[in-house]
Amino acid sequence: MGGHKVTRRDFLRFATVSGAGLIIAACGGTTEAPQPPAANQSGGEAATAAPQTAAEATTAPEATAADASAPTAAAATPTREVPRGQAKDVAREKSLILMWSISANEVGVGNPYVAGHNHQSGTMAMWEPLYFYSAYADKTIPWLADGDPQYNADFTEVTIPIRKGVEWSDGQPFTASDVAFTLNALRKDENAAAPYAADMKKWVKDASAPDANTIKISFNQQAPRFVFDFFDYKFDLGLFILPEHIFKDEKDLVSSLFYDPAKGWPVTTGPYKVVDWTPQQKLMDVRQDWWGAKTGFQQLPKIERIVVVPFPTGDATPAAQAMINNEIDTSLDLRPPVIKTVVEQNPKVITHSGRQAPYGYTDWWANSLWINCSTDPYTDPEIRQAMNYLIDRQQLVEIGYEGAGSATDLPFPAFPSLQKYFDAAKPLLEKYPTSATDPAKTEEIMTKKGYTRNGDGLWVSQDGKKIDATIYGFDIMADYGPVLAEQLRNGGFDASFQAPPDSYDRMANGSANTFVFGHGGAIADVYPTLDLFHSRHIKPTGTAGDISPRWKNDEYDKIVDQMALLPVGDPKGMPLYLQALEIYLKEKPELPVVQWYHRIPMNTTYWTNWPTAENPYVNGAFWHKTFLLMLTNLQPAK
Repeated sequence: MGGHKVTRRDFLRFATVSGAGLIIAACGGTTEAPQPPAANQSGGEAATAAPQTAAEATTAPEATAADASAPTAAAATPTREVPRGQAKDVAREKSLILMWSISANEVGVGNPYVAGHNHQSGTMAMWEPLYFYSAYADKTIPWLADGDPQYNADFTEVTIPIRKGVEWSDGQPFTASDVAFTLNALRKDENAAAPYAADMKKWVKDASAPDANTIKISFNQQAPRFVFDFFDYKFDLGLFILPEHIFKDEKDLVSSLFYDPAKGWPVTTGPYKVVDWTPQQKLMDVRQDWWGAKTGFQQLPKIERIVVVPFPTGDATPAAQAMINNEIDTSLDLRPPVIKTVVEQNPKVITHSGRQAPYGYTDWWANSLWINCSTDPYTDPEIRQAMNYLIDRQQLVEIGYEGAGSATDLPFPAFPSLQKYFDAAKPLLEKYPTSATDPAKTEEIMTKKGYTRNGDGLWVSQDGKKIDATIYGFDIMADYGPVLAEQLRNGGFDASFQAPPDSYDRMANGSANTFVFGHGGAIADVYPTLDLFHSRHIKPTGTAGDISPRWKNDEYDKIVDQMALLPVGDPKGMPLYLQALEIYLKEKPELPVVQWYHRIPMNTTYWTNWPTAENPYVNGAFWHKTFLLMLTNLQPAK
């Protein structure tokens, strides 16, 4: 770049990005598209007002103190008074600048169980789990735990060793009592207002600490997946452990916002602390007294300060400019044309796939065309099959993603940890080929069902009704969604792609006959995705509930119920998986279309050792709960 600052006008000459928008953390629950608990979301909250230039996005390259480097975005101010911190100046090369979102409502919410708390805005630099799990390394990493969990024979009880020497940021020891306190407080939450409270009520009979380094949990029913589901941080999943010595005197877990820089709140075990927080930026500094470094468990992170600044809404140009100008280090993922331009304009920017397409990695949110199977004519699996014959998945990738993506035959992410399930499915995919594009077979099926084409070439029933195939989705699907709709319309279905503000509501209450959506499910095995199609998730059309195809198959339910009683990845689950998959492929309650990608730009000007395909220690989404694994691996570039 020769030191030349790229302006907004310059960038618009490089690429047309108007309307490209921002990805909602790829499967993310934003203000535009909140996600349901059943989908195990992976999202974020939309940013406040956008900075107009790259310089406004991250000013003051040397100092990143509270006011010196705040972007000039006209962000809303919190309705409550938020204590300010006393932040020192930290050099740009010692800072990691993240472009995310900072909503007014989240500022000053240090309690992870209070509404408004956003774990995605860099907060996971402070909170630590018992275990990390990386789907990209296919590896579980004991962290606050000091070894594997030990279940009893019937999975009604588990014992977990707790690492010695762990301390809270106020110097108090972290012990098994903190874990037991958190679980018991959640299960006793009368209103189940806190996240995970309903889960703990369902699963936990009691949690106790026989000694400071042992947690013992007894369950109300067999719970072979409990530790992985709740104590392993992966993607956006995993519960927070609270300091008992602070919260034991609170009337409940959600009474306190738990934020005051003068008090050192929030008190956490992680290596960073908040030093200032406004709608314009969030500053977190490394703690020199972090237990991990004191005990020799981990090296102290090299990053002295984490700065979170707002990501623009509606137009990714400012984010792209800031990345090209080396003013930020990473950001929310970008759409294919935008990130391609960023990579071309700054040789220091890489992605998970280096500097080549697809400019990212497979996220856990494989997309499908979901169908409301409780509404005519979609109650008929042959009609769903007829639709499937019209979909050219490769064309969706080539046109929608400009070739920078991949199609999928299955609703699971193409992770290394799941490859064996893809391999095992090959014979079934030959029998029920998802990707078989054959409009002639659509004609055959629809004619047999009594449909005829009207003057517009659309299928109509004997009473003259067209088939409403309006595809609802979000702006983040606007690259391939219209292509999919055109394929269906060319095949006779009255299809169009729509992304209204109430798309999510339509999906949740069943008023959308068809919609594109992902699966926040399978990670280490396929059970969580298969469970999304269990009939217990069904609500009557018109009633809000979990995202579901409203499809019921008793045999499928029985198989999935059997899988629920097996530990994560148990070999006994493979034959059950294949039985369930055959029913799924034959019935087609949804139609898998594309793998979802995180196309995250990562700037190597100041920091190196980012997670990539060649170094896949974790995925590169800093908004996920595995962010700390990145922080302990990133190294100064100079």
